[in-house]
Amino acid sequence: MRHLRKGRRLGRSASHRKALFRNMASSLLLTERPDDVNESYYLYSEYLAADGPGTGHNTPKVKGRIVTTVQKAKELRPYIEKCITVAKGALPHLAAAEEFATTAKPNTPEYKAWRESDQWQQWNAAMAPALAARRRAVAMLGNQRAVEILFDEIAPRFADRPGGYTRILKLAKPRLGDGGSQAILEFVGNERDRVKTEAERPAFESDEETAAAPAAAPAEEAPQEEVAESQADQSPADEGGEETKSEG
Repeated sequence: MRHLRKGRRLGRSASHRKALFRNMASSLLLTERPDDVNESYYLYSEYLAADGPGTGHNTPKVKGRIVTTVQKAKELRPYIEKCITVAKGALPHLAAAEEFATTAKPNTPEYKAWRESDQWQQWNAAMAPALAARRRAVAMLGNQRAVEILFDEIAPRFADRPGGYTRILKLAKPRLGDGGSQAILEFVGNERDRVKTEAERPAFESDEETAAAPAAAPAEEAPQEEVAESQADQSPADEGGEETKSEG
């Protein structure tokens, strides 16, 4: 019996599963990297040599999304959401530290004066919890670039969301080779970039008949107007004839 053993083993040892989750979580975060930055800046420069900015071999087709098996996606989802929760906990401390920060460059007289003042002590005290959260995220992800994206882009995006930062979408097409069931693991909120297109309503024979019927109606009313005009032309002549008879 597997008492006190939560989660799937995935056919791997504990250390192997930990490395798997770290790499997959980093891969999901690295899909949010800017398009105008070379992938070699984030990954191996020799292996992913690019011809120009955003033209590497590992450019993601859709940001904030990876494709994996259903079992791995279910195990990775709480892991990546825990990383986001850790990063969100540092946001208030980062905002508090901004009040005591300085814009002076290092090794300048202004910067040295700031380091010796009480303002630096207040900044250091406010920044300590944020630094601890960042170190914890580095231990969970093992990728400095992924941690930067986590704290700079992902955590502020979900600052007002209490939880549920990712979703799993099962794919109907199995994986080639072993036929394993696949799924998409992505950050919520990507629907803001999707363009909804409405399909044109197909035309049926009944619709064409109803559209042609009002067009034929004015043609039928035309003879009635001609009859009314002919009656109006004949009425003055008849009245003139009656007057001549009365005078005679």
